[in-house]
Amino acid sequence: MSGMAPARTWYSAFRTPAPVRAALAGAESCDVCVVGGGIAGISTALHLAERGFDVILLEAQQVGWGASGRSGAQVLPGVAASQDKLEKLIGADDARRIWDISVEGVRLVRDLIARHDIDGQFVAGHMTTAVKPRHDTELRAYVEELQQRYHYDGVRYMPAQEVRSIVASNRYLGALYDANAGHIHPLNYTLGLAAAAEGAGVRIFEGTHAIGFNGRAPVRVRTAGGEVRCRQLVLCGNVYLGQTAPPLQSRIMAVGTCIIATERLGAQRAQALITNNAAIADMNWVLDYFRRSSDDRLLFGGRVSYAGFDPDRIAAATRERMILVFPQLEDVQVEFAWGGHVDITRNRAPDFGRLNPDVYYLQGFSGHGIALTGMAGKLISEAIAGNAGRFDVFARLPHASFPGGMALRRPALVLAMLYFRLRDLL
Repeated sequence: MSGMAPARTWYSAFRTPAPVRAALAGAESCDVCVVGGGIAGISTALHLAERGFDVILLEAQQVGWGASGRSGAQVLPGVAASQDKLEKLIGADDARRIWDISVEGVRLVRDLIARHDIDGQFVAGHMTTAVKPRHDTELRAYVEELQQRYHYDGVRYMPAQEVRSIVASNRYLGALYDANAGHIHPLNYTLGLAAAAEGAGVRIFEGTHAIGFNGRAPVRVRTAGGEVRCRQLVLCGNVYLGQTAPPLQSRIMAVGTCIIATERLGAQRAQALITNNAAIADMNWVLDYFRRSSDDRLLFGGRVSYAGFDPDRIAAATRERMILVFPQLEDVQVEFAWGGHVDITRNRAPDFGRLNPDVYYLQGFSGHGIALTGMAGKLISEAIAGNAGRFDVFARLPHASFPGGMALRRPALVLAMLYFRLRDLL
């Protein structure tokens, strides 16, 4: 998610300390300039610095201000597009490579937390839940595919009775349980990565909006207070890039989503809601996702917003969805409410590539980015260092602009989301 105003989130209220970094003033030079201080950009900078590159990172707001610091924080393998869709787009072999890279991305989250002593609060376990019979059928088939075709250990099917013994709700008919996936404190994770990147020599400038850039090396990145000259540029701003890179703007759409955090429930009541402390997401298109916090709250997200992120409106509307899942929380108050934007592509597959041989980009994680963003940064570091094989698997994914141009794409999206909401009811 990338928001348009600072949000008071549960994450920001319970974050680790971080320095305030100066804005860029004057001219600087480096090997690689990275635009965007979320997980994708910081991972790119960190992995490049560890390979010996001189790196500057520019963030328009503060590190972790957007998606990376306020998301649902579910650490998952795969991408938002299904493996079946990936196979149709690029073939079975490359679809399998993307799956394997995404699994490595989940391991990378845990490795980075351990290696850099980050207070990421990783908790293992994720459940994808079926709300209706067709979901349950799809889940059973997907578990078999992962086990038989992909040889993915740690995943199994949970029947309804077992799900209801774990999740105190009658809403679900079955679940896919993944012991390798999990959830984290995303802002702490992002801040910890930034500290590690600075420790490796990365220079981070906050409050520094990249206004534009020229095309080829030496690339000149223009800001309000100066410029950066570099051999390569990596764009990791997603929906917030806007006019910085117009060719990328038409290929992603900003969709608003909302999260609430309840008041503290107490350990006994919180543990009774989700006894195994897994993160949970249902299979609806407009999905609900939720988990317990480290201080015994319920964090509950979902909905799609087109009218901004007023905290009172978010709290009331998202709370209604929470009560549908957990009627026993009718007496519980909401203490935090926030929103932000998920960047989606038309086919829900991630959009990685090059605008030219010296300008790389990462975008379009489509709500599936906590693990994949970090891994994407590692792939770009490999590519810039001369081994682009794994990055180019993703770059082969075809992408098209959203129809209607910038003026009509939002109304078209509203109509499309209305269709999917109706489909969720069937």
